[in-house]
Amino acid sequence: MVFHAVLRRYPGPGAWVFAPVPEEHAPEVRGPFGRVPVTATVDGRTWSTSVRRDSRAGWLLAVPARVRGDKDDGDVVSVEVVVDASRL
Repeated sequence: MVFHAVLRRYPGPGAWVFAPVPEEHAPEVRGPFGRVPVTATVDGRTWSTSVRRDSRAGWLLAVPARVRGDKDDGDVVSVEVVVDASRL
């Protein structure tokens, strides 16, 4: 299921840009170290990655520059995450 997310830059030098994953779209399982392998699609670009659970920010999907293009902190993206059970 597709949802829209506002990209957020994690604080700190060289920080990653994340798309918060709403609870209703979050994985129901947890993998090692709180990560869950997924197939993610952001604005039509698909790749294999993982989502992780942050104790304060909830579920987060790191979105690399090669996927987000010229979008950055504060921009809205279309997101889909599907748990990859073969990698659990």
